[in-house]
Amino acid sequence: MAGTRPGSDSDSGSAIIRAAAILAIGNVAQRILGMAREIVKANLFGSSGLLSAFEIATYVPSNLFELIIGGMVNSSLVPVFSDYAAREQRRALWAIVSTTLSVATVVLLLVVMVAELFAPQIAALLGAGNFQDPALTEVTIRLMRLATPAVLFLSLSSILTGVLYALKRFTLPAFTAAVFNGTIVVVALARPGYIDSLVWGLLAGSILQILVQLPGLRDARLRWNLDWRNPIIRRILRLYAPIVIGLVITQAGLAISINLATRTGDQSLTYMRYATTLYQFPLGLVVTALSIATLPTLSQQANGYLAGFKQTLAEGIRLVVVLILPATAGLLALALPIVVLLFEHGRFTTTDSAVTATVLRFYLFGLPFAAIDQMLVFGSYARKDTFRPALVGVISIVIYVLVASLLLRPFGLLSLMIADAIKHMVHTALMIFVLRQQGVNLAGHNILRTIAKSIVAALATGAAAYGAANLVTSLLGSATFPQRLAVVMVAGLAGVLAFAAAVLLLDIQEAKSMRHLLRRH
Repeated sequence: MAGTRPGSDSDSGSAIIRAAAILAIGNVAQRILGMAREIVKANLFGSSGLLSAFEIATYVPSNLFELIIGGMVNSSLVPVFSDYAAREQRRALWAIVSTTLSVATVVLLLVVMVAELFAPQIAALLGAGNFQDPALTEVTIRLMRLATPAVLFLSLSSILTGVLYALKRFTLPAFTAAVFNGTIVVVALARPGYIDSLVWGLLAGSILQILVQLPGLRDARLRWNLDWRNPIIRRILRLYAPIVIGLVITQAGLAISINLATRTGDQSLTYMRYATTLYQFPLGLVVTALSIATLPTLSQQANGYLAGFKQTLAEGIRLVVVLILPATAGLLALALPIVVLLFEHGRFTTTDSAVTATVLRFYLFGLPFAAIDQMLVFGSYARKDTFRPALVGVISIVIYVLVASLLLRPFGLLSLMIADAIKHMVHTALMIFVLRQQGVNLAGHNILRTIAKSIVAALATGAAAYGAANLVTSLLGSATFPQRLAVVMVAGLAGVLAFAAAVLLLDIQEAKSMRHLLRRH
């Protein structure tokens, strides 16, 4: 009933922390295996143009998936499915899920057919013709046609994920991405040196994502039901319509970004990929886990319990800030040692390490804003407002393209990282404004105080890590793998200890409360 308090703040907070912990474990597995995937790629292919061809080819399934289903999961599927997640409404839920899966399958098959037909034109749009080696263009088209069917399996898997999230069954979907990355690693190692093996691994991994989640839906009653006029489907599409408009602009911006990157060298997309993997590690580990765990609770509290909604959202933002700022500082301080440790072997050279570390450092300036922004966007989705976040996304991507284009000549590849950071800053500022327009003003929830304390903790973390890395390098060197591992491990430990000391000295309650909740649950 509207206005009824759905549960105590402490209970909902504990449930969110517990769910976030499950998702965080899954994210750790995903990120570790994702890192293993990139290490295998670096060892087998270095920074060669073949990997750039692979990145362009796999843009099609990954971004078609994001456009059709991926963006729908958190913006409309989870909020709508959550309305029918109560046990007494399960029959209605299974009927809705059946229709969603049936309609999506038909649409996705049509999309795959069109993408296969126009693969050469899509490759040209993404800048495959800018390669200095003309043979890479043909490789890109061939890999694109091989990879495109993955969009069907990735999308169906995400619909199942949305159902399980709505039911607050987080464990199985938490590990789907880990299965996906692990499969790519296994298949790539089974046929080392063949770029096609990466695509076959992608296809196999996308299918396994579906199979992994099926046990979580053992009580489901699903059937084929191609009911295009189902009012719930229309509701989902109405919520998603603004998002898809924003995603079209975002994907267009990403396509322009890829095109611009190919103009700076055949290896540029590869450098961006390696740096992005490291950049996304803390983002996925901290922010994705917390935001996904928070969304079902926010969706329930949005229906008449504004005070609880604000409390939950503010708590999530404070936790994100406390964790992401020190992580950013540590990664900034240890960018080069980490890149050298993980990637500098096989065909990956010292020059490749230096460029990748520089790209990573420039990306990191936008990381704290991207982290806070994701929580703000999910807060808006929970209130069933998808139009304004989509509009904000359009504005920020236009700014990104303009900045990247203007800075391309003087800064080259780094113009894309600078533009990315500015994009996240603008998006965060606009989302704060959007939530205030919705009546969600988080003033008085101690967010600014937490940010101030976390900045101090981050400075201590980064300084300790940087100093320790230089000390260990001067004492041991960094020529061999054990030496490189020692540099990163000792410096990382120094950073963690400095952060722990800052938590105690500054009395950062969010870090302390998270530890207690995890211990209790």
